[in-house]
Amino acid sequence: QVNVVESGGGLVQAGGSLRLSCAASGRTFSNYAMAWFRQAPGKEREFVAGISWTGENTLYSDSVKGRFTVSRDNAKNTLYLQMNSLKPEDTAIYYCAGHKYYSPTWDTHEYPYWGQGTQVTVSS
Repeated sequence: QVNVVESGGGLVQAGGSLRLSCAASGRTFSNYAMAWFRQAPGKEREFVAGISWTGENTLYSDSVKGRFTVSRDNAKNTLYLQMNSLKPEDTAIYYCAGHKYYSPTWDTHEYPYWGQGTQVTVSS
């Protein structure tokens, strides 16, 4: 099992940037594909971005492609999400998740390990 804790959320104006972090502990972090999901009020949780064990493969939703960058530092057991050009529609709780496959996937049900989330609010 891997335990994850998100941080870095906050309030930012449209067009601004935030960097989220996800600190992992427990089993070997480098053996887990990791991903970011988000959930806005009244909406289902959705995939945002994911990264493979080594960081070689990344995957993004169309809504964030070109604005967000997912990365990881296996030496620090940490996952990151750099969010640029933020929009009000990016407002949500952002969750870090992991699964024991090489590559990330879109499906929330394939991730057994989740953090508690961090709130991101983008004002217009």
